[in-house]
Amino acid sequence: RVGGMYIIRNKKGTYFLADTSVNINPDVNQLVDIIGLSARAVRFFDFEPKIAVLSYSNFGSQKGEIPTKAAEAVKLAKEKWPDLIIDGEMQANVALNSELLDKAFPFSTLVGEKVNTLVFPDLSSANIAYNLLMEIGGNEAIGPILMGMKKPVHILQNGSSVRDIFNIAAIAAVDAQSKKMIKPK
Repeated sequence: RVGGMYIIRNKKGTYFLADTSVNINPDVNQLVDIIGLSARAVRFFDFEPKIAVLSYSNFGSQKGEIPTKAAEAVKLAKEKWPDLIIDGEMQANVALNSELLDKAFPFSTLVGEKVNTLVFPDLSSANIAYNLLMEIGGNEAIGPILMGMKKPVHILQNGSSVRDIFNIAAIAAVDAQSKKMIKPK
């Protein structure tokens, strides 16, 4: 599986958004793979992933394909990686507002945590979100960073600034160095 991630930095902190550029409408198992790729990528950047899988529903408050897919992916991800700090399906405002999350959903595994990783249920919602964040301003966006590639390959968008090119080149260089240090068995 391959996925794309943007890093969004602003005065509130650093956030990782996935999958922003590759998988159009992942199924449950593909979404689980994206969760795993995201966790690994966030750790690569020396953060502990605290993952919210997003939807238009909060823990079953609405029915539909997206909430069902997101909830099932969270369930499978928790089984596959029991130490992963993850929950969902949930709306973005609930994921990012710890007071709201703690009060309305005290059963969530994200209570008391500051979510830093947002996994979107499809490319449309992820792409809309990161483009809104970039255009509204006050955010630095780094990416897209490709996850799951065998080689350190990353891409740039049309119209990338010098800073964008520098950031991706730096990530690719560190990615290449870390892959060289891993010795094949």
